[in-house]
Amino acid sequence: MDHWVINGFDTHIPWWFLLTVIKGVALFAMLVVLTLFNIWFERRVVSWMQMRIGPNRVGPQGLLQSLADGVKLALKEDIVPENADKPVFWLAPVLSAIPAFLAFAVIPWGPEVSIFGHRTTLQLVDLPIGVLYILAVSSVGIYGIVLAGWSSGSTYPLLGGIRSSAQMISYEIAMGLSFAGVFLYAGTMSTSGIVAAQEQTWYILPLCISGIIYIIAMVGETNRAPFDLPEAEGELVGGFHTEYTSLKFALFFLAEYINLVTVSSLAITMFFGGWRAPWPLSLWSGANQGWYPMIWFLVKLLIFVFVFIWLRGTLPRLRYDQFMKLGWKVLIPVSLVWLLLVAVIRQLKNVGDMDQAHLIPICLGAAALFVLVLVALEVRERNQVSRDRRSRDAAELAREEDLEGLGGGFPVPPMPGQQRAAITPRPLRTPILAVTANGHTPAEEASDGRQ
Repeated sequence: MDHWVINGFDTHIPWWFLLTVIKGVALFAMLVVLTLFNIWFERRVVSWMQMRIGPNRVGPQGLLQSLADGVKLALKEDIVPENADKPVFWLAPVLSAIPAFLAFAVIPWGPEVSIFGHRTTLQLVDLPIGVLYILAVSSVGIYGIVLAGWSSGSTYPLLGGIRSSAQMISYEIAMGLSFAGVFLYAGTMSTSGIVAAQEQTWYILPLCISGIIYIIAMVGETNRAPFDLPEAEGELVGGFHTEYTSLKFALFFLAEYINLVTVSSLAITMFFGGWRAPWPLSLWSGANQGWYPMIWFLVKLLIFVFVFIWLRGTLPRLRYDQFMKLGWKVLIPVSLVWLLLVAVIRQLKNVGDMDQAHLIPICLGAAALFVLVLVALEVRERNQVSRDRRSRDAAELAREEDLEGLGGGFPVPPMPGQQRAAITPRPLRTPILAVTANGHTPAEEASDGRQ
């Protein structure tokens, strides 16, 4: 306890409270700065992929362009649709943005360090069920999107909200099943405990299938391309935030990019060692001590952000039926089978019947089987689409042949119950006249010769 004087009153404020406030403010500032940087980074990387220049006017190399865009959004006119449910319309952006910040509270971004002479961990709060807390908070954020679509009083935002709710249900299940394998290996649901359990081996190696499933699911959870169906501008104008302007639209934008950072940080924590240094840097004894682990964590985070941008710049958007089929018919069944396999392997390892030499080949074989199943499903889907297209073309051709004689040869649509009528060729009223090379009939040439 320390002695403080605030507004002329003597008070005692514990150092743990001050350190928590400092870490909370630092975490908030880091997320806001990362959002501004990620927007700039995305625009620069996509422009590089598409051989464009990108933002390069506001600030050095355009680094302040995101800040300028934020100021522009704040100064825009705030328009509320006449048919909107105004209290819910105002509440929806807040429901999307606040859970995005809260979810990052349990992510460890470094080990224990010294701040103002006091030892503290680089984590805002360490809960024994930290992963479940993240899942719960992120599921609350979906209400903002659903309510935004419903309260706008417009058709396209409503469709975007419905799509987003179905998307969350589909991919939250696969995401939760991918975490179950990590819980079996680490023996804890605490994020700091999971990072500590990866001191020897990152879980992306023994739990490679869980990592792949989570990476696919996290792209679907964040509504990012190629899974950005709730805000597909080609078919829904802008999706759930079509009717939003000014700061309320900026809150949706902020929530999307903070969720991108949160799911990437969770992937790093669960499967890529958290703040631990990668090999061969881990051979250095001081790599995982002090403030250095923050550097490794940020490097891993930027790599994941680059992967998100890479996907957006290269892959086309899926159809909605393909997207739902991937979640329900591929990811969830594979997650269930893989979880069963992980439980069996873990039990055999606990009783001593399996060691590391047996574990790695089994995991690699399971990964190869997973890839083969995906390829087989894709080939089957393509063959089915090809067969459907051929049958559809044949039916269309038969229909055109049936309607060919309607209307005396003119493209007249049939009436209900109308059948093709047999058409007999019309007899010629005049004989066909032969034409010579000069363009005249033989009678005309004979007449010209007599003249």
